[in-house]
Amino acid sequence: MLGKGDNCIQEIHRSTSESNFLFVVGICVLVEEGIMSSPIGIPTLTRVASSRQVIMSPASSFPSRGGYYRTHSLTEDQQAYSLARSGSYKSQYAADRAAESVSEPLLASNEKEVDLEATKLENSVSRTRLNESEKWSLQKEARRQCMLAGPMVCVNVLQYSITVVSVAFVGHLGQLELASASIATSLAGVLGYYVLLGLGSALETLCGQAYGAGPQHYHLLGVYLQRALVVLYIACIPISFIFLYMENLLLLLGQSPDICEKAGEYALFLLPSLYGYALLQPVVKFLQTQSVVLPMMICSAFTLGLHVGISYVLIYVLELGFRGAAMATSLSFWLNAISLTLYARFSGVCGDTWKGFSKDAFVDLREFLSLAIPSCIMICLEYWCFEILVILAGLLPNPELELATLSVCLSTTSLNYMIPFGLSAAASTRVANELGGANGQAAKRAVWVVMGLSSMQAIVISSLLLVFRHQWGWLFSSDTEVVNSVSAIMPFLCCIALLDGIQGVLSGVARGCGWQELGAYVNLGAFYGVGVPMAAVLAFVFHLSGMGLFAGLICGLGVQTLILVYITMHTDWNKQVELATSRVEEDEISYPEAIEK
Repeated sequence: MLGKGDNCIQEIHRSTSESNFLFVVGICVLVEEGIMSSPIGIPTLTRVASSRQVIMSPASSFPSRGGYYRTHSLTEDQQAYSLARSGSYKSQYAADRAAESVSEPLLASNEKEVDLEATKLENSVSRTRLNESEKWSLQKEARRQCMLAGPMVCVNVLQYSITVVSVAFVGHLGQLELASASIATSLAGVLGYYVLLGLGSALETLCGQAYGAGPQHYHLLGVYLQRALVVLYIACIPISFIFLYMENLLLLLGQSPDICEKAGEYALFLLPSLYGYALLQPVVKFLQTQSVVLPMMICSAFTLGLHVGISYVLIYVLELGFRGAAMATSLSFWLNAISLTLYARFSGVCGDTWKGFSKDAFVDLREFLSLAIPSCIMICLEYWCFEILVILAGLLPNPELELATLSVCLSTTSLNYMIPFGLSAAASTRVANELGGANGQAAKRAVWVVMGLSSMQAIVISSLLLVFRHQWGWLFSSDTEVVNSVSAIMPFLCCIALLDGIQGVLSGVARGCGWQELGAYVNLGAFYGVGVPMAAVLAFVFHLSGMGLFAGLICGLGVQTLILVYITMHTDWNKQVELATSRVEEDEISYPEAIEK
């Protein structure tokens, strides 16, 4: 059947003559076959049976499929009319199909080239967007770390200033009092405060990774904090005997009896500060790993301001002398610790991480000690190296000049180190959080960002020291010989500042990843296998005196820095994510009661 062709014939036959009938028949057949549309250009629906092969219209290169609407130009319809009159439209259609079959490979080739160009364009756009995204991620990471490091630098400087202010007050009471307070404070730091600082640094790994793992693990931070308090207060018991018998210890070291007696008295009144510090450091790490750093800075600044007033009242108003300075130090440590503890408990900021006291704090202490002890050794080995330099300086031919110069130089390096130490706190927090959150690439990005920031500040600081090397010594001494000696050693201090800028933050990365044991071995080999022996050889064998001591220290710092850089560059961050995840999940299994709560 012709379908709509029959209808067309019946309608047209009534209004046309016999001579035009063949023309109309041709048009209808063309419409029926789907080769052209209506003669007046009205869009028509071309029908193709499901079993018929898809055909191509001679008037268009689009496939003639059911559901496709199209219009043809008048010229195309006139050509179809001529073909119909001649009766050769089928042969022409076959020729057109043959021509199209020849051109189809060329069209396919052109389409492939267009697709290839489009793919290249898409890849280029994707790379551009990726670079922009990476740039934005780096900027965001740098901003985060600056927001962490800035307050932490202030916290370190403010807390360090408490003991400095006490010694400064004592310095106005006499030379004997100053010497006694200085040596007692030094031993208290080396054998007391630094030990507690190292033990508490295990929280940078544990709390940081647990916090990064998500809200379901926040309760572990409170458990870790309590466990750290247990361990640190147990450690305070044997350390207390060092404070109690400091006079006898100094006599064994060959110090003057008068200085030993006064130093022992100062250490006795300094003993309560040890227990205040044991509370302060875990709370600081607890808040630091949650990026709650601004309140710490405010509390530390407030405490330092009170410390100045308390010291003045105890020393001069109550006439307690240099005993009052030690008592003021102990009281200020406790005030700082209590203020931070009250903030963490009642501010609501730590509502998800502190769930109250739990007996889980006494469970599985071995895991905490496996990080705390290597962390303590790692930190103490580095700090003890500087104290050894002080002892070696006292054995040089001109000990008074060498000790005075060394005192100025070590004070300078300690002050400079506060910046990379603050950045290391930011690095350990960011790396631990990202590893706990199973984001190894973000942890890697945090490492390179903090290294860049620390390198820039190290370059600035070392440049300033080099420029003002002839004037810097006058801030500490009015002795021309001491100032000249400090000026000669200042280039060595610039090198130390550069190395501290790298190794300081990489030590923070090590704490964030849980590499404390590896860091302990690195520091042992770098400082005691290279640094101290080189310092002794250069100072006493090559007679370089103080410059030899600092040259040896630079050798040790250089070896430490190179090893840490190598380890960091070859770290498998996905493997670190697995270790962090495993550590957190094991702790969850160990504390079923905490999970139920």
